[in-house]
Amino acid sequence: MTRAVMIQGTGSNVGKSLLVAGLCRAARRRGIDVAPFKSQNMSNNAAVTVDGGEIGRAQAVQARAAGLAPHTDMNPVLLKPETDTGAQIIVQGRMLGRAEAMDYGTLKPRLMAAVLDSFGRLKARHELVIVEGAGSPAEVNLRHRDIANMGFAEAADVPVILAGDIDRGGVIAQIVGTQAVLPPEDAARISGFLVNRFRGDLRLFDDGYAKIAEVTGWPGFGVLPWFSDAWKLPAEDAFDLDAPKRAGGLHIVCLALSRIANFDDLDPLKQEPGVRLTMLGPGRAIPGDADLVILPGTKSTRGDLAFLRAQGWDVDLYAHLRRGGRILGICGGYQMLGHVVRDPDGIEGAAGETPGLGLLDVATVMAPDKRLTEVAAVHAGTGHSFTGYEIHIGRTEGADCARPFAHVAGRAEGAVSRDGRVQGSYLHGMFRDDAFRAAWLAGFGVEAVGTAYDAEVEAALDGLAAHMEAHLDVAGLLAAAR
Repeated sequence: MTRAVMIQGTGSNVGKSLLVAGLCRAARRRGIDVAPFKSQNMSNNAAVTVDGGEIGRAQAVQARAAGLAPHTDMNPVLLKPETDTGAQIIVQGRMLGRAEAMDYGTLKPRLMAAVLDSFGRLKARHELVIVEGAGSPAEVNLRHRDIANMGFAEAADVPVILAGDIDRGGVIAQIVGTQAVLPPEDAARISGFLVNRFRGDLRLFDDGYAKIAEVTGWPGFGVLPWFSDAWKLPAEDAFDLDAPKRAGGLHIVCLALSRIANFDDLDPLKQEPGVRLTMLGPGRAIPGDADLVILPGTKSTRGDLAFLRAQGWDVDLYAHLRRGGRILGICGGYQMLGHVVRDPDGIEGAAGETPGLGLLDVATVMAPDKRLTEVAAVHAGTGHSFTGYEIHIGRTEGADCARPFAHVAGRAEGAVSRDGRVQGSYLHGMFRDDAFRAAWLAGFGVEAVGTAYDAEVEAALDGLAAHMEAHLDVAGLLAAAR
């Protein structure tokens, strides 16, 4: 029979995604046919799946750790925030619609059916399923109709391991406090705990670790030191990119839009020693020494145009071009570069239109159909081929499309300004291709070091599994599955 175990956390961003990825790789290295699962994820960083849908990027990384192609069953409910209170709802890879936070709860019974359906199929295909929770089970106000933590664990009868994050402090209170607020039947489902992200001498926490075990009565599965190569793996959060701090080199500035999406496009660039990558947060001006500014993907093009202008980045971009700088817009960032973004049917929010930056002679119209596909492309500027993917709504047309960014299956894709310094494309993932990345960087006078990006990711996953084997009771964690 297929077994399953669930990693829940004492809070958001305690490292659950990385723990599941490491356990998937460790199980695979032991010859176990393993698959990842997360019933509900909230992220605008998505991946295209082998069955033509989309799931959270973290689950795609976990699938890679397990040696599998990403599948929609690995993340049956994906919430893609468009505003502070509203999100697009993706169910089993397809867009169901939009919902405000207050209305989302009414959908949960329907969503739980899809969650259990996908989980059942994964269990039928694999020996072991490692499940990631969302947020924290300590949010007991959300326990009613919960599909992401204890509600799912109860419905699917899956044992739970609770992970705390010592790096943010108060880990004893995190774990003990979670037990204190949980209903007894939920607390009884927890098979043990582990402590994540320790920095320093592990012996200094011996007494704290023992105290958690004493107060909770739960067995401990170990204390995991900080994994220093985590930055080499595709990031779940834009500010987790944590690129190495470098002086000099090609300075690429990426605008951290409020609804930034698919920002793992930048991961291969941050590994190049000749590149200095800055994720520019709100309230900061675009630095004068920027060579290239990237407008990344976004889940809300019109909303993030307003956000961009509120930061004064529109003025900064015009000044950047006057200094001789270059701009690359990817997906939603490409749409922003045109004259206007029209949304007559209210696909991304209220119907209407928003003036673009006017840096490309194109215009965009939103449409209800979403393009989700892997592509093979040829870059018009260098002649190098690369693979990538499209995940967007909207159609962009205009005079600058006569100078395409790339060609896909014989059709022109993207647009380039007359002087070549402003470029836009719908293609994500292009920089994963080592040969293309090297040729593209050469256009900026930067010599790539020949880093094999995919090999680096594989090495980081192997390193993560070895790191966990060295410091946690991995055999015990896997044995806890039932």
